[in-house]
Amino acid sequence: MLRAYGVTDKGRVRATNEDYFVIDESLGLAVAADGMGGHNAGEVAARLAVDAIADFVGDVLVRRGGRGPGVDETWPFGLDPTLSEGGNLLRTAIHLANVQILEMASTSDAYAGMGTTVVAALVVGNRISIGHVGDSRAYRFAAAAGGDLVVRLRQLTHDDSWVATVLAQNPETDPATLRHHPMRNALTNVVGARPRIDVHVLEETLSGGERFLLTTDGVHGVLDQEQLEGVVRGSTAAGAMPAALVRAALARGSRDNCTAIVVEYILG
Repeated sequence: MLRAYGVTDKGRVRATNEDYFVIDESLGLAVAADGMGGHNAGEVAARLAVDAIADFVGDVLVRRGGRGPGVDETWPFGLDPTLSEGGNLLRTAIHLANVQILEMASTSDAYAGMGTTVVAALVVGNRISIGHVGDSRAYRFAAAAGGDLVVRLRQLTHDDSWVATVLAQNPETDPATLRHHPMRNALTNVVGARPRIDVHVLEETLSGGERFLLTTDGVHGVLDQEQLEGVVRGSTAAGAMPAALVRAALARGSRDNCTAIVVEYILG
């Protein structure tokens, strides 16, 4: 089963918190979003996306009494044969969130152009599906034989960003040279950006004791891999880690909203 803990903070610069997250352990689901747009549109987009994902997953897994999804109504964006049913469920939920944001954006000039990143974890049985769009990230804690926690994180997701694209095309580029580029914050893929988006889904089989970290860029944008690991090392209890990570990001001068979720899989 899934146990998850999350913290969000608007930070010391932003007037509002355009990050939003939901944890529903009964569904095995954790979702975080980082919204963007003028006025309060980013906040609207993030909340709309997360709620749409949680509602759809809940509708399929709970309100249909465990009968399972029907192909015609559950896979309107196609079925990916490389993914499990849970992976396809999460993928579809994110596509539906994209449709809802586009529809809301068309109702008011204040919402025009709004969008959001999404990173989500769904545990069905002993399998975790990670879905993401944008630059919110998922990491996995590496574990040694015997279940002892090794304070080392492995980034599972890849950013949908201009910087990531440049580094992928030119691996020898020094990331430091891109830190002040005017395009450094540009995203190439966002929920709500266009009618058809790229939803990335990866899956792993779980044996028990695994932990995963979901963060928005207010956290991982200022804490590099070594710093993230250092915070985790000082907060071995999963429930204490999200707050410790957010505090560390703010102490490092994060100018953004900050959100961190720690998910762990427990047998039984």
